[in-house]
Amino acid sequence: MVEETAKKVLRLEAQAIQDLIGRIDRNFARAVGLLQSCKGRVVITGMGKSGLIGKKIAATLASTGTPALFLHPAEGVHGDLGMVSKGDVVVVISNSGETEELIKILPAFKRLGVPILCLTGNTRSTLAMNSDTVVDVGVKEEAGPLGLVPMASTTAALAMGDALSVALLEKRGFKDEDFAYFHPGGSLGKKLLLKVTDVWHHGPAIPRVTEKTSLKDVIVEMTSKKMGMTAVVTLRGMLSGVVTDGDLRRLLERERAPMRLKAADVMTRKPKVIAPTALAAKAVQVMEQYSITSLVVVDAQRKVIGVVHLHDLLKAGVV
Repeated sequence: MVEETAKKVLRLEAQAIQDLIGRIDRNFARAVGLLQSCKGRVVITGMGKSGLIGKKIAATLASTGTPALFLHPAEGVHGDLGMVSKGDVVVVISNSGETEELIKILPAFKRLGVPILCLTGNTRSTLAMNSDTVVDVGVKEEAGPLGLVPMASTTAALAMGDALSVALLEKRGFKDEDFAYFHPGGSLGKKLLLKVTDVWHHGPAIPRVTEKTSLKDVIVEMTSKKMGMTAVVTLRGMLSGVVTDGDLRRLLERERAPMRLKAADVMTRKPKVIAPTALAAKAVQVMEQYSITSLVVVDAQRKVIGVVHLHDLLKAGVV
């Protein structure tokens, strides 16, 4: 019985989100355009459970480059309307569209001349009729008992808020570097702020040999630099390839006299590389994709300027 109840709740909430897909239309596009044109802040307001959803949407917008704050409508009529100024955009969230506290502060928004975006389950409600743009987040059935507790409706409003936030950040060309600026703390900050140059080996620490280096000296270089690989470069320092521990093992399996060979005979040509300005998280992504543990760092002319190893990324907390 308990399991079936849980499954029913999840099915109803999943269906509520699924139904929103068919409502991504011109009204949604207008809503994104309204938020994009905001010269001030996005002020989100809602009462009760809708207010809690509004706080989360405000936090999501703020963390993705759109200045946003939450205004409690009941506090708004007692002085907090001072948070709102010309140039802002107001987002009101109400499933019924008839929330008394929101209706009371509508005149103040009208006097300020701020555009109003309404997320509601009733597109013919008082709030909807007095808004500049309306996005339908209505649901067929609440997931709670007797359909009285806002559950599916708040889930739908939250999901639509996420859809608006992502569409907005893409319209603005929001990049990883921008996201990192707003998330400097913790492991997320490390993943987004650290560059390859924060964790690389450079200068004398680079394992490096020339194409004509003997296999014996290649092994000496790899052993002394302790990275399980070495870059192979031309006389001008340009990358020709890499020699890894795996290359050496495979060489010993097939060659009877391997020590007579040179680095150019052993190396893997066209190895994966990374730019010094890339995020350290990007280095992790490439390593995972190609099942490798190191990347050669090259400049625009493919000159070897460093090496980044998975162990260094682990120590830095990027992984």
